[in-house]
Amino acid sequence: MPILYDNPIHITNMANDNILKKVGFASFIMMASIFASRMIGVLREMTIAGIGGIKVSVDAYQIAFIIPEILNHVVASGFLSITFIPIFAHYLSSDSKNEGYKVFSIIMNGFGLLLLCFIIITWIWAPDFVHMFVPGIQDSDTFALAVKMTRIIIPAQFFFFTGGLLMAIQFANEKFLIPALAPLIYNLAIILGGLILGPFIGMEGFAWGVLAGAILGNFALQIVGAKKLGARYYFILNFTHPDLIKYVQLTLPLMIGLTMTFSTEILLKFFGSYLNEGSIAAMNYALRVMFILVGLFGQAIGIASYPYMAKLAQKGNLFELNRLLNKTLKFIFLVIPFSTLFIVLNHEIVMILFQRGQFDSDATLVTAGILPFFMVGAFAFSAQNIVSRGYYAIQNTLFPAIFTSLCVIISLPVIFLFMKEFGPRGVALGLSISVIVQAFVLFECWNQKSLNLEKKAVYLFFLKMIPISLMIGVIIFLSAVSLRKLFDHSTLSGSLTIAGLVGLEFLFLFFLSGSVFKVSEILILYKNIFKRVFPWMKKSH
Repeated sequence: MPILYDNPIHITNMANDNILKKVGFASFIMMASIFASRMIGVLREMTIAGIGGIKVSVDAYQIAFIIPEILNHVVASGFLSITFIPIFAHYLSSDSKNEGYKVFSIIMNGFGLLLLCFIIITWIWAPDFVHMFVPGIQDSDTFALAVKMTRIIIPAQFFFFTGGLLMAIQFANEKFLIPALAPLIYNLAIILGGLILGPFIGMEGFAWGVLAGAILGNFALQIVGAKKLGARYYFILNFTHPDLIKYVQLTLPLMIGLTMTFSTEILLKFFGSYLNEGSIAAMNYALRVMFILVGLFGQAIGIASYPYMAKLAQKGNLFELNRLLNKTLKFIFLVIPFSTLFIVLNHEIVMILFQRGQFDSDATLVTAGILPFFMVGAFAFSAQNIVSRGYYAIQNTLFPAIFTSLCVIISLPVIFLFMKEFGPRGVALGLSISVIVQAFVLFECWNQKSLNLEKKAVYLFFLKMIPISLMIGVIIFLSAVSLRKLFDHSTLSGSLTIAGLVGLEFLFLFFLSGSVFKVSEILILYKNIFKRVFPWMKKSH
């Protein structure tokens, strides 16, 4: 009797489907975490808005994050998972975990010492660095408060760095739960810092909350998570270790380059320093609302899929890596119709989230006017996050770093012109256009490099989502206009009613579009959410 061999293509597809299921499950964990984190983050912004509104003290608080964010994104935790996971994954796949922990210790000790030096330097010369990045600030009290809070927040970056490596170990082992709790604890600490200390020291209380949250959520908790996996730490220094050199080679381009999240934060504050008082605060509130969607789609799916991308890259399976990337991008483009919903309900969303205490109706009008210009770029912020991870998975950090940096430099005069013409709305629009161009060009460069044969399907899916989103947008816009005649959207109850009714209509239209136009990604999204929310209703087979 002849031996029947399985079809290798069938085996490959089954393996890839298994990876997609794992990514889906991990994505759900991260989406749930990031959704909770974003909600708590919004609660954090609501607390800040209630205490500070769009006053100069909130501008100072936002400015105080510039130097720490540079350390965080460039040296500390911003790229640890991206650069360390492929290195550590190699030791896991070759059953040399103990050697992997030695490399982990060498990187932690070497870069930890370097980071401590940076922290001391930036703490001492904080006034000079703050002036460099927000040269438009003229008020001496605002500047002094920004410098003071900068010095409080800077040490937190050491705990982000060490915690980032500990999270990377957990991600490489496909453990997501404990790292997922870090942003929740971090945001809760900020809120408590503001509520407890705010009545005594104002916005400075939030800065102390940042430091406490970094220590508790991003460091102490992650030690527990790593120990559960048997992680070991060695007090060793070896600046000539080949993996440390490799780590530096991978990370250095990322230190030089600017991620879009990083550049957006810095450019917002740089250009905002030349605008009217409170412009930085208003743009930041609008940006945080937009990042709710970016976090749910781009960040959650990106974090969850990256370890699998890295493993496929380690095996040299570029075809399956492309398949995973393409599938992921299609789900990312579901951000577009949700962005339309946020644009239509811009006033209601800002009113519900922020209008209380020092955040009055005028602040709502300013912030709501900025929000649509950020929302048009929400899908690109998410997509760029995913495409960059494709490069990082194959350990090519140089090209996206150089490319992104050049795009940021080229976009500066465009943002400046929009700022002169439209104020804070122009800054938001300029930043959105910049990231849209980046996302598409970066993806096309990836396609040329990886010979992505299925790229056409990704572009077609994107083009399919545009008319669907516009159609849904027109319908819910007309509904919102009619509802605003029936309910007073200047009140909390009226805004809640309008947002609730329009939101339900959107969910129905979104599902209907998936069914009528046969968009399987929409139907899968609804199916997965339904299964997770109502697990007891799953059919038994």
